Amino acid sequence: MLTEVTHAERLAALRAELARSGVDGLLIPRSDEYLGEYVPPSGERLAWVTGFTGSAGMAIVLAERAALFVDGRYTTQARQQADTTLWEQRHLTEQPPQDWLAEHAAGLRIGYDPWLHPQSMLDRLAPSGAVLVPLAANPVDAVWRDRPAPPAAPAVPHPLAYAGRDSAEKRAEAAATLRAAGEDAAVLADPHSLAWLLNLRGGDLEHTPLALGFALLHADARVELFMEPAKLSEAVRVHLGNAVAAHPPAALAEALAGLGGKAVRIDPDATPVWFAATLREAGATLRPGEDPCRMPRACKNPVEQEGARAAHKRDAAAMARFLAWFARHAPQGGETEMSAAGRLLAFRREQPLFRAESFPAISGAGEHGAIVHYRATPESDRPIHSGECYLIDSGGQYTDGTTDITRTLWTGAREGGPIPPADLVERYTRVLRGHIALATLRFPQGVAGPHIDAVARAPLWQAGLDFDHGTGHGIGSFLSVHEGPVSISRAARTVPLRPGMILSDEPGFYQPGAYGIRIENLLLTRAAEARPGQTRPFLEFETLTLVPYERRLIDCALLTPAEHAWVDAYHGRVLAEIGGAVEADVAEWLQWACAPL
Repeated sequence: MLTEVTHAERLAALRAELARSGVDGLLIPRSDEYLGEYVPPSGERLAWVTGFTGSAGMAIVLAERAALFVDGRYTTQARQQADTTLWEQRHLTEQPPQDWLAEHAAGLRIGYDPWLHPQSMLDRLAPSGAVLVPLAANPVDAVWRDRPAPPAAPAVPHPLAYAGRDSAEKRAEAAATLRAAGEDAAVLADPHSLAWLLNLRGGDLEHTPLALGFALLHADARVELFMEPAKLSEAVRVHLGNAVAAHPPAALAEALAGLGGKAVRIDPDATPVWFAATLREAGATLRPGEDPCRMPRACKNPVEQEGARAAHKRDAAAMARFLAWFARHAPQGGETEMSAAGRLLAFRREQPLFRAESFPAISGAGEHGAIVHYRATPESDRPIHSGECYLIDSGGQYTDGTTDITRTLWTGAREGGPIPPADLVERYTRVLRGHIALATLRFPQGVAGPHIDAVARAPLWQAGLDFDHGTGHGIGSFLSVHEGPVSISRAARTVPLRPGMILSDEPGFYQPGAYGIRIENLLLTRAAEARPGQTRPFLEFETLTLVPYERRLIDCALLTPAEHAWVDAYHGRVLAEIGGAVEADVAEWLQWACAPL
């Protein structure tokens, strides 16, 4: 962690730069120009200024005060990382930035980088009374003297055997959507859309296989790709074909200027406002609308669905090896949060088609498990003791799919070890009941994420408990571990779930200073078999994850007969599908872990 003096000096230097820029304050989002959750080191402006390294948040700097806004996943982490004498701590949704601006910055000129904000964000801030001023240059960059260079990893083709659909077919379908809407072109500002549309992957981010860039999709299915030329080998250019014209990023402004008089779709939630300003200046007609690649990308095709199933089986074998290893070693002491996470990564690396972790593993023992997005560092790494709760949230990027799984474990020996406390067992069981309720839900077509969030919370609510994060998020296909447009959360957009979508199912409970509980599987949305008298189509979930639960934390007396039977059936499936894919000693542990409750 950087010292308090260093962050105070950085904040002072930034304030001096703001004065030179003629503004009274600055908005500093977590995102970079691609507006993604994960950013390269060159885009970590929020972390550089504040010290907070979480994947979501915003800061506002004024001449005499500054505030850091984070959601419920990061409130504890923000207090630990960002100096509270420099930064007021605020909850992103309960104490939103617009309220803070209205109280402290009404009438003031607040600068923003038009490359780092979507229009939807500025619209939320506009009623605050602050005067939002676009800046030609980012003041943080002006004072960040040792800022890393932007990433320059090569782009690579994503084989049709894993993509499932040819790029030309996808381009034709997306272009038809534009023509039907009377639009001439669409701005593709999300690199995930480029990756999906062009069957392209890359290495510009550590955990998400993207080649960063922008594109314009035309109504005749032509694509103009704006990416550093050094990323595009001759083999990649051949893969892209003649209908995709590659240009350096510096050519983007000129290309937008050439759209004067055209109707251009632009996603207000996923596009930096720089694009809209440039298109307006060129005389284009802006048509707000969703990125035409976003929904097709979320609905996995049959090849991607089979890839997800295969990836989860291999990932489950790695997890089984890890859990068997953990069961032997954790009660003996000598392991730490970082050593356990490293061991799990080593098991995953042995699996075919493994490429990287899908995010930095959350390996939290005891009180660290209560920090929702905790990341062990050499400074925070602590021993894993016998007789405590341990939470491991991790995932893998495989060429045929992306995984994300959380298990909460008890570190005592299988026999004769410390007994879990009653309150931990009760709360774990309630979390498990909510997890099962969502996994087994049947629901009519048209239902969206916010409509089913309460299903996973109800067993906790009955005891006056809750958790301060969403219940589920979308998952990409060898893409981001967090993918829109659908999520399961009270705050989510009301986008109906559709067949082919993969979402997480991860209720939890967190006792600050003591332990954290979270149980996560991935679910594939599919059509449900019709029942007699059914009057409309229904959907259901297929569970992809195949890893046993912590049986020592389950109170069978709290389970309904149906829940009890579901756990036994799930464990039977895990044993049948994974038991033959692991070594004899791991298979023996699986026999114990998957035995009927």
